[in-house]
Amino acid sequence: MSLTGTPFFATVIALTVIAVILPLAVWSKVRGPAAVRTLLRALMVVFAQVTAVAVVFVSVNRAEHFYASWSDLFGTGKYVTAAPDLGPDGLGGKKVEEAPKVKQEFQPVEGVGGRVRKTELDGKISGVKGDVMVWLPPQYDDPAYKDKKFPVVELIPGIPGTGKSWFQGLKAHEVLEPLMKSGKVQPFILVSPRAMLLGNGDTGCANIPGKVNADSWFSVDVRKMVVDNFRASDEARTWGVAGYSAGAYCAAKLAIAHPDRYSAAVSLSGYNDPGQEPSSLVAKDPELRRTHNLKNWLQTAPTPPAVALWMSGAEQDGYLSGTDLKAIAKSPTVVHAEKVVGGHNLESWSKQLPQTFGWLSGVVKAP
Repeated sequence: MSLTGTPFFATVIALTVIAVILPLAVWSKVRGPAAVRTLLRALMVVFAQVTAVAVVFVSVNRAEHFYASWSDLFGTGKYVTAAPDLGPDGLGGKKVEEAPKVKQEFQPVEGVGGRVRKTELDGKISGVKGDVMVWLPPQYDDPAYKDKKFPVVELIPGIPGTGKSWFQGLKAHEVLEPLMKSGKVQPFILVSPRAMLLGNGDTGCANIPGKVNADSWFSVDVRKMVVDNFRASDEARTWGVAGYSAGAYCAAKLAIAHPDRYSAAVSLSGYNDPGQEPSSLVAKDPELRRTHNLKNWLQTAPTPPAVALWMSGAEQDGYLSGTDLKAIAKSPTVVHAEKVVGGHNLESWSKQLPQTFGWLSGVVKAP
């Protein structure tokens, strides 16, 4: 039974109703020794509490889509098939342009309307095998655009979170489609890959030899798949990346680390120090935590990366991280820090999409 499906939700609701009615019906009818009566009544109370918590969790998860499956919830999914040391560029000596084309089949996504489609991608460089969701802008199938390529924005969820979080939680496609139709936002292909690759741990979008090559999954395999299957270019100027919470750190990190792959990043309620995420795998190693701090990354880069960063959030939830990076950024790196009123939640991030994608429209170029 699917964790996010209607049958499971209905079952949890039914059990909750039973848990409420049961004590009312049998509380005074319980027989036996005092210890037995006390135990049975305590079990009824516990049953009621557990079902009440369960119905809240399931309803919130269906709305926000933190966990897409039981394997996501319990961290038992197997998405890493290999994690060799791929070197500083994350390619392991391979050339992407020489690799065979990756042709994928796409299916509709349950519970998500519009043109959102999903595929299972076997990342040949990263050794990651996971789902990727893609949404095509309204102009994509317009005959007037039949020969046109489109810019791309990669969307990274927080932890926990799935690709569905961007479409079912933030409702990115619903917010942005009318803006694209009106010309206020340029038509982007939106791509949201799986981010939970090692149980409920946060990979920090990093390559950690022997554990996971998350960086190569996002910045190499997913990009190649999009270019091979849709009218998109692999030029960095046509690619942006956006994320919220732990995904915001990832977005900024990928852009800073790979100005040859991305030209801009949007960080919603992000941070610079990966240790701010309790489940961070990078932060468990002091040296990795130091080298993957975004301030250190900018300060030690051989040349300032030619990328633009939008970093927004409340003062202690993204904004100050942005001002810290802005203070040390050197041209051609550009950092915009935006203080917003709102909490660390999907509703707040969804409200920022018109402004942030309007900004992306002026930075990420059409092919």
